[in-house]
Amino acid sequence: MSEQLAYALITPYSLDKSRVGGMIARLIARTGLNVVAARMFAPSREFAAEYAALLREPGHSDCEKTRGLLSDYVTRNFPPANGLNKRIMVLLLQGEDAVQKVRQAAGEPSPYCCPKGVSIAETFGDLIFDTQDTSKVVYFEPAIITANTPQGVTGALKIFLKYYQDGGILRNTAQYPEGVRPQISLTMLKPDNFRFASARPGHVLDFFSGTGLNIVGIKVQQMATAQAMEFYGPVRDTLRTKLGGRVTENIFPDIEKTLGCQFDEATKTQVGEILCPTYGDSQFDNIVRFMSGRSESECPAAERQGPGTVTSWVIIFEGPDAITKIRQTLGPTNPAKATPGTIRREFGTDMMVNAAHASDSDESAAREIGILVEKAPNLFKSICEKSIG
Repeated sequence: MSEQLAYALITPYSLDKSRVGGMIARLIARTGLNVVAARMFAPSREFAAEYAALLREPGHSDCEKTRGLLSDYVTRNFPPANGLNKRIMVLLLQGEDAVQKVRQAAGEPSPYCCPKGVSIAETFGDLIFDTQDTSKVVYFEPAIITANTPQGVTGALKIFLKYYQDGGILRNTAQYPEGVRPQISLTMLKPDNFRFASARPGHVLDFFSGTGLNIVGIKVQQMATAQAMEFYGPVRDTLRTKLGGRVTENIFPDIEKTLGCQFDEATKTQVGEILCPTYGDSQFDNIVRFMSGRSESECPAAERQGPGTVTSWVIIFEGPDAITKIRQTLGPTNPAKATPGTIRREFGTDMMVNAAHASDSDESAAREIGILVEKAPNLFKSICEKSIG
């Protein structure tokens, strides 16, 4: 069977309850599909009305009662309320038989199914009936919405494209106490999370979500070599000037053993200072290669702006003290020095392959969003357009 595109929509309630990491982990692990694009939306009333109408069609469920429940849910829960926008997350997944695989992993919140916690809908959603009248639904939370036919997917993609302006980095989605200034923090799930389809990206995201911050932006990217060079540019001078000690630690044991003599610290320092710029440039090349697939020297100048060959995710969080909360959850650059329970201790390998990145200041967040989000288009739109044809 040829490759298909499927979608999974995570509901406002699931986002508010910080359940998204666990849901994504299960979605990827159970389907083996690639998440090729993602986007946050704050649906307008028009968006919600059109999507609710689509959900009444058979392309989203074989069960008429379920279609009605989903449509009514969207009508009630997607439009802005009390002056605040609602948040939804849409993931696009691609691969063989993608529509059926996503549907099986997500499950169907049907009045006729017996919830066992197997599917995402059964585990993270709720369907509660009146104890006196078992035909009457008193509470319904689907957690995730998917299509069960390619036609249903196409219908949804058309709506996402039509109301594309309702998405991006969301604003006005939460009310904060008077005097509390929310911060924006950019995080990035690095390519070591995407070597193969696994639950790992969701698990890393789950750690971040445990801060209680709101996800207001998400993007799947293949970082260009030029992007990686610009993004990590500020560390280049540091690498060229601050790694002399590491150089001496690495080379002098072998030099002293080979020559059969000892060198004083002044000599070691001098040699380290001489070799450090070359070593720093090499380390910078390694970072660019890791993040984009090719270093500056490996990528012709004419190709440096093109998409890279490895995947990473950009996720933007908002809330009080977001920078500090995210950095504490992430842990220090060196996973060996990170405390238990931090992302880098749990998922990191070394100082480069350390699972994730996070902004360290308001200024850094603004700069990084400019490079990765504002200057670089989200793949979501082009993938939708290509799929619709």
